[in-house]
Amino acid sequence: MKDACCSSGACSVDISKVQAVTFRLSQEQRKELVLLIAAFVLGLSGIVLWEFSPHLSAQSASGTAPLFSVVAIISLAAAYILAGYEVLRGAARNIIQLKPFDELFLMSLASLGAFAIGAMEEAVGVMVLYRAGEFLQDVAVTKSRQSIKALLSLKAETARVLRNGQWEQIESASVQIGELVQIRPGERVPVDGEVIEGTGSLDTASMTGESLPRPAQAGTEVLSGFIVMDGVLVIRTLRLAKDSAASRIIWLVEEATKNKAKPEQFIHRFALWYTPAVVFLALAVALVPPLLVPGQRFSLWIYRALTMLVISCPCAFVLSIPLSYFAGLGGAARKGILVKGAAVLDTLAKARSVVFDKTGTLTDAAFTVKHIQPADGFTAEELLSHAVLAGSASNHPLSVAVQRFYASQYGKAYQSVQPDESSSFTEIPGHGSVATVQGREIIAGNDRLLHLKKIPHRCEDMEESVIHVAVAGTYAGKIMLGDRVKAGAQEALRDLKKLGVQDIAVLTGDNEGPAMRTARELGGIPVHHGLLPQDKLAKVESMLQDINGRGSLVYVGDGINDAPVLARSDAGIAMGGIGTDAAIENADVVLMTDEVRRIPQLIIHAKKTQRIVTQNIVFALGFKMTFLALGALGFASMWEAVIADVGVALLAVVNASRALR
Repeated sequence: MKDACCSSGACSVDISKVQAVTFRLSQEQRKELVLLIAAFVLGLSGIVLWEFSPHLSAQSASGTAPLFSVVAIISLAAAYILAGYEVLRGAARNIIQLKPFDELFLMSLASLGAFAIGAMEEAVGVMVLYRAGEFLQDVAVTKSRQSIKALLSLKAETARVLRNGQWEQIESASVQIGELVQIRPGERVPVDGEVIEGTGSLDTASMTGESLPRPAQAGTEVLSGFIVMDGVLVIRTLRLAKDSAASRIIWLVEEATKNKAKPEQFIHRFALWYTPAVVFLALAVALVPPLLVPGQRFSLWIYRALTMLVISCPCAFVLSIPLSYFAGLGGAARKGILVKGAAVLDTLAKARSVVFDKTGTLTDAAFTVKHIQPADGFTAEELLSHAVLAGSASNHPLSVAVQRFYASQYGKAYQSVQPDESSSFTEIPGHGSVATVQGREIIAGNDRLLHLKKIPHRCEDMEESVIHVAVAGTYAGKIMLGDRVKAGAQEALRDLKKLGVQDIAVLTGDNEGPAMRTARELGGIPVHHGLLPQDKLAKVESMLQDINGRGSLVYVGDGINDAPVLARSDAGIAMGGIGTDAAIENADVVLMTDEVRRIPQLIIHAKKTQRIVTQNIVFALGFKMTFLALGALGFASMWEAVIADVGVALLAVVNASRALR
């Protein structure tokens, strides 16, 4: 089944080249750059000629000096039109639409006013520098967005599939579940699947943020977006390309950018009243002193007012705040953490309580059968086969563990005990599974399910998870299973406490025995056991009331019974690798790696993003207010104003890009 041509490494690809991010200007940006260069050359020529015209006039007796003045005016006008056409057109369009107060209006009014009072060179300089600043900001934003898109360019467009005995190259979207796919060194995994042949190592950094290679061999589950570093792997497809991990990441991040945070919403509302307020303030500066103070010239105060208009452009914070959040979302994605919106980052940054589900969240859900205890009249194989039959429609970790054990122990796949089409199945969240086969009711679940069905049995506390089985109202026995605490879970809980999380608790549907054992292994954290989904919801409601707005409550879970709590909590975190679709859909955050240690990393990242947002708001507004005062008092010229405006915007953008890391 292996392709011989790859065994020698002839097909290997340099991974660094596969992951390289190359930034190029778009066609529109290249056009903008050409216009800027032309405007700059014409403007500089015009300014030089205009400044030297008086000197030339004094020294020339031939009458050529006026010609230099005319050429200077033409050069300045051409430079102004090249640099300012889009600005003037945008301002005119907004005025027609009755939405005049924005940075385009401010720049148009300031530059045209400068022309009106004879400061042509300053009007041209302001417009050229403004457009240059906008161009540099656009390049910075584009580069940040391309960096994020590169992190999320995870989908392989084609796949090598075994069809009719030959490997065929087809679109990955056409690969069906169960088909065999071959991935060679340097190639991305196109679909989620399980390795059935070959060994090698995987670069999972783009999906999980993990820098160390991950070994792959038969039985290893691989996600689309992983890169095969060495070896040729053959996988059996588990999910369609549209449902793969890479597709899910891209969709979630795209949706996340639509969800705005409160500071981002505030900035947009702020700009609506900030701009007209500045316009009326500048108008007052232009008119009040000359009218009320004897000897004051209108031209001086109009110039100062125009300078204030240039300074007041709100682009620095209107641009940098959304970019800060966008970068924050991208920075989380590169760690394998998908955050569904900027508002979620703010919620996580003020986490006060973190509540965990147990199975599959703090424990690895890799249950193994520890002991089988059939009741009188049943054999161990009969007990297991009935448990498999009842749970055949369930994806609960306990049911899956029993199915695997049955197949390995007796050499039979669980499909061999599948019922006919007339059978019915019901899964009762927090209880277990019920199947009706050939008129007999078979149940497999916990002690609560036995009480619900009124089946006589012996009650006892055990430190292992237990599946009780009953057939036609008769107790058939129990199966004891055990799991282990996830690697890094203890360290994650300690890190959360260091970050200021005051309350950490576990909510589980497990019995007291296994719940308390897990709590002890995790350092004796509070645990609430034996909870149904509605009980978990009630407990979280109670904890939210205790917090009473002083911070936020974060819930971490993976099962379908966690969906209501994930939706109700201030921020719900779902395990994306093993989590159910219901949990992932209702969560605000998805951990693609299922690693608990990612949670404190996420909170640290959220706090960092919030700090960057606050820094940009304070820095931009503080700088603006200072220069507005200097402009009104005559200590800042229009040249200094535009340089300050562009500089503040660029510094804010650079600061925002730190959230990518």
